[in-house]
Amino acid sequence: MSEKRNEVNRRNFLKTLGAAGLGSVFASTDSTAAQSQAGTIAKEQKPKFPQVPKRKLGKIGIKVSSLSLGGDLSFIDKQIILRKAYDWGVNYWDTAHNYGGGNAELGIGKFLRKYPQLRDKLFIVSKSAIFWGPITPEKVEERLQTSLKRMNTKYVDLYYAFHGLSNPERLTDEIKQWAKSAKKRKLIRFFGFSTHKNMAKCLAAAARLDWIDAITTLYNFRVMQDPEMQAAIDACHKAGIGLTAMKAFSRGVRRLQPVETEQDKKLLGHFQKRGFTDQQAKIKVILQDKRFSSVCVGMQNISFLTTNIDAVLNETKLTQADIEALQKYARATCSSYCAGCADICDSALPDTPYVSDIMRYLMYYNSYGQHDRAKKLFAQIPAKIRSRLLTTDFSSAEARCPQHLPVGKLIAEAVTKLA
Repeated sequence: MSEKRNEVNRRNFLKTLGAAGLGSVFASTDSTAAQSQAGTIAKEQKPKFPQVPKRKLGKIGIKVSSLSLGGDLSFIDKQIILRKAYDWGVNYWDTAHNYGGGNAELGIGKFLRKYPQLRDKLFIVSKSAIFWGPITPEKVEERLQTSLKRMNTKYVDLYYAFHGLSNPERLTDEIKQWAKSAKKRKLIRFFGFSTHKNMAKCLAAAARLDWIDAITTLYNFRVMQDPEMQAAIDACHKAGIGLTAMKAFSRGVRRLQPVETEQDKKLLGHFQKRGFTDQQAKIKVILQDKRFSSVCVGMQNISFLTTNIDAVLNETKLTQADIEALQKYARATCSSYCAGCADICDSALPDTPYVSDIMRYLMYYNSYGQHDRAKKLFAQIPAKIRSRLLTTDFSSAEARCPQHLPVGKLIAEAVTKLA
């Protein structure tokens, strides 16, 4: 019954898009009609549009949309994305202090100033985005207060003091006490962290704590092949920690075009015969894992938003053949993807850390087209480390890399493009 209902929702969703016309639905600027429609959002008792299914977020128990809106862009001039996300039931909005240079949070604030009555219907996540140096309660408090002011809200539903945690030793009692205080002061409802380096180690450590409510982790069809990662996810699930997956599309450090290699074409062709795209399949394979509550995806325009919503509303299950197609693709293209196992590079190159960070920045540059962001992040690496990147022998890291990445060549490429 549930599957039939969701298929009806999907047909209604596609019908709504067709009736509206691509020109009006994909518009990037406000119109009088759009403003009128948005103004009625809060008054409607029954949703006018098909709704993305919701799942409980761990022991928190709150239901959030199984597709969450990744907010690493400026929402100030993209209010239609927020409105359409809300229309279709995407109530889980993920942002951070540094996203869009601060304009992601400012854009959410603009939306909530116009529709304050919608605040309690949203589940907003933000992160301190303190990447370098010690993370102190004072720094986290300062970032949180800035985020609250920007977003025009008195509280954040879920706050991550650590954005990109790679060492669980940073989960100190000092931060635990700050989180407890922030909850007591009703500035945050829940607390956790995100991780895209040494994920298994961070997840396993969190499962042994009693004060981590939720985690957003790098997780995709590539990473799910790792037994250590599976064990850590299972431990978190059993501990009641809410899990959200990010970087579902697993874009590699070398990928420049939507369809680049023969492997890409084969994968796309396989899933087109199934009635959806390879990108939609990468979302679906995660959501078939009931340990995850949501998949966080960056949606820079309405086209991306609607494509991803369609993937979630379409409840056609991936077959074993579909999963094997993804696994085969992962094996064939592993040398273009950094899996975030930073400890391996760090142990091989103790005097040259940040290798996995540089791989990620190169991915932002090549695969996301975020040139300025990649350059700014690269510039934050200590100068003494950057100065010796071109003279370092990376062969020991290459020998240990489970993905068989040509680390030396990729670091040289990063220096050329990002320095």
